Amino acid sequence: MAESHNMLPKGNITRAQASKTEVLMRDIIEQKSMNNKRLTREEILYLVTNLKNLEIREWIYKTADSVRKKYMTDTVFLRGIIEFSNICSKSCLYCGINSRIKNVERYRMEKEEILETCFQIKKNGQTTVVLQSGEDPYYTKEKMGEIIKAIKEQTELAVTLSVGERDEETYLYWKNCGMDRYLLRFETSNREIFKKLHPDGDFDNRINCLKVLKKIGVQTGSGFMIGLPGADDNDLVNDINQCRELDLDMIGVGPFIAHPETELKEEFIKHEIDYITGVIAILRLTNPDSHIPATTAFDAVLEYQGRQLALKRGANIFMPNSTPQKYRKSYQLYPGKPCVDESGDDCASCVVGRITSIGRTIGKGPGHSMKRG
Repeated sequence: MAESHNMLPKGNITRAQASKTEVLMRDIIEQKSMNNKRLTREEILYLVTNLKNLEIREWIYKTADSVRKKYMTDTVFLRGIIEFSNICSKSCLYCGINSRIKNVERYRMEKEEILETCFQIKKNGQTTVVLQSGEDPYYTKEKMGEIIKAIKEQTELAVTLSVGERDEETYLYWKNCGMDRYLLRFETSNREIFKKLHPDGDFDNRINCLKVLKKIGVQTGSGFMIGLPGADDNDLVNDINQCRELDLDMIGVGPFIAHPETELKEEFIKHEIDYITGVIAILRLTNPDSHIPATTAFDAVLEYQGRQLALKRGANIFMPNSTPQKYRKSYQLYPGKPCVDESGDDCASCVVGRITSIGRTIGKGPGHSMKRG
């Protein structure tokens, strides 16, 4: 991590002048964020390089929470995740279900079982289902379309898909079947790091998929991993800028945690919860009206507390795991994933307590994008 970069004038300056410069920078950032004005690269760099500065970090947290309250209110929307297949054609070097890993029990859920789980999600007060899987070719355009139609017709849940890179025809077909949203992380804006992580991936195609989704009117979510091997402060600033440039409806980020059976298993980085939730706070300052989830990986860093901290520092979405218990141990993208021994009902009751304990309320509607009026 680079040393604190305070953006002070060069040359001999007094402590009083330095203090005034700090106050001015913070005032500018706060005013821009509260009015949804784009921050400059210099202002984002100021925030990123001061995440190790306790005083400034606390100000970042407080300001981000104020911006969250203004644009997103105190409502937290619940989006139940169903990890319906752990079969993947890709070989991403950090992921616990990539195609090269042999020591994992593979599974697929059929439409009837997915639909049954959706009924439980609705019963538990969750208003969106997030269908997540590896890039599994078994789920063709038509097969996935039938699943979406059945969910919309029988549950009226909002439907989010996260199944990787597809072509425009497929995305449009799924939208016409009832798909509301799509999640596809760009992972990193650094092309060299992207290629290292995804030997069979294409950065330009990933970004193009996001642009296609936006073009056809699908609520689009993306994001990146925090603390990637080889990444520095400038990369983090670029990642944050990439989110703003894409004008995302939802931004999901989490710490880089390589699975112990992958090629990057030795690339261990000790994550500090205050730093990674600081990134959440900066994302709220730079994207006031985007949904930002408190992802499961935050609990892998600080058990049963990480997601509450993320909510206090800018996040407004909670995504409980609704995958049937019998599959959970087979869908571990990273080590230390929480809730693998719990049922969907267990997670649902736990989530309500965690959210209400910090004075937030559960959303009743679908929680669609705030950018869509």
